[in-house]
Amino acid sequence: MIDFTKKKFGVISLGCDKNRVDTEKLLAIIRGNGCEITDDISAAQIVIVNTCAFLNESRKEAIDTVLECAAYKSENLEKLVVTGCLPQKYASEIYPELTEADVLLGTEDYNCFFAALEKSYQNGRVNYVGEGSGAVGTGRVLSTPVHYAYLKIAEGCNNHCTYCLIPKIRGVYRSVPEEKLIEEAENLGDIAELIIVAQDITRYGIDLYGQKKLVEILQKLTSLVNINSVRLLYCYPDMLDDDLIAEIRDNPKIVKYLDIPLQHSEDRILKLMNRKGGREEYLGLISKLRREIPGISVRSTFIAGFPTETEKEFEGLKDFLNTAQLDNCGFFAYSREPETAAYKLKGQINYSVKKARVKELYAVQREISHKKLDKLKGEKIRVLCDGIDYDRDCFVGRAYFQAPDIDGKVYFNAPRAVQGGYIEVLIESTDGYDLYGRTEDYEL
Repeated sequence: MIDFTKKKFGVISLGCDKNRVDTEKLLAIIRGNGCEITDDISAAQIVIVNTCAFLNESRKEAIDTVLECAAYKSENLEKLVVTGCLPQKYASEIYPELTEADVLLGTEDYNCFFAALEKSYQNGRVNYVGEGSGAVGTGRVLSTPVHYAYLKIAEGCNNHCTYCLIPKIRGVYRSVPEEKLIEEAENLGDIAELIIVAQDITRYGIDLYGQKKLVEILQKLTSLVNINSVRLLYCYPDMLDDDLIAEIRDNPKIVKYLDIPLQHSEDRILKLMNRKGGREEYLGLISKLRREIPGISVRSTFIAGFPTETEKEFEGLKDFLNTAQLDNCGFFAYSREPETAAYKLKGQINYSVKKARVKELYAVQREISHKKLDKLKGEKIRVLCDGIDYDRDCFVGRAYFQAPDIDGKVYFNAPRAVQGGYIEVLIESTDGYDLYGRTEDYEL
């Protein structure tokens, strides 16, 4: 038997915040076995790369990262473990070729981590994809700043958008039982902002309980004394019903912010994407949200260059952005992924055209965002302090309309600020993405 308590473990987590939660649960398994975790990959005897495989670019990043880590085998590195979406979907292809990886584990195999590692030390390379039960505890080792954390409330997806590989990688939609979520949230300690994630949080509970349970779980989570606020990401537009809107409006612990992935605005393209709803429904929903929840911040994502997207439809998307006046947006060039329905569509658009359209969309949104942020100059806003930006020599934080990593930030000067605490910041300027300011008691 290998004494793993004498080994140092290093972990690199790639991809989305949902993948991050998986990484944090694996870290809890490692630490729970008495093992040391190091941030210095060069000092680790065992390195884990938790991969993303959603797009071709993410698969390339995953393989490049594995190859970069393999270079440490000439130093301290003894075993390189590759986990997550890439082996889950492509184990049969990468196991024979990616010989730098000593252990492969899929998204449901973390409970087999030490068994697979032990076998690798005894017998050499092992492929453990599909060997696990998916059962892991509710413990986490946070990789975020200590004052905020993500909570993944479901796995997989049932939406079957024609461009998306997630159902083929992560499987059907599976809600995490309420009691496990409550236990996991309680175990996180004092959290200023708990960020609720899943591929689609609005469908939470339907598979387990036969009805939507997002409102109920939000009420239970916000009743916990260690949770100061809750932010919602990835709400599908067709599932944003009156009960959920009312809960967001009336629950003081829910941040008045929604991430609604619309993906496009034009009806024909949405139908080809297998997305529910259309341009008028989306504009109506945005208007309703602003009417029912004063001050609500709405974020979305859009895909440019979907097969057969015409110039007129692209211009329609730009017009939609100007009409909707969303607070923040992310834009992506359509990625043609094998095994998706859209892969077979005729009318694939040239890569350079897709990238140019993405650039144009960002320019439209940049002007919208700049005008919105410019109105805040001279105003005091409540900011959650995320810590110190040593490069800028000031504090950095976020307003309610800014989620970590995907939106802008607030950079500010103050005599004192506490990480995880709230502070009033007088906004002095903006670059159209970030805000800059100071506290009133800061001497210039």
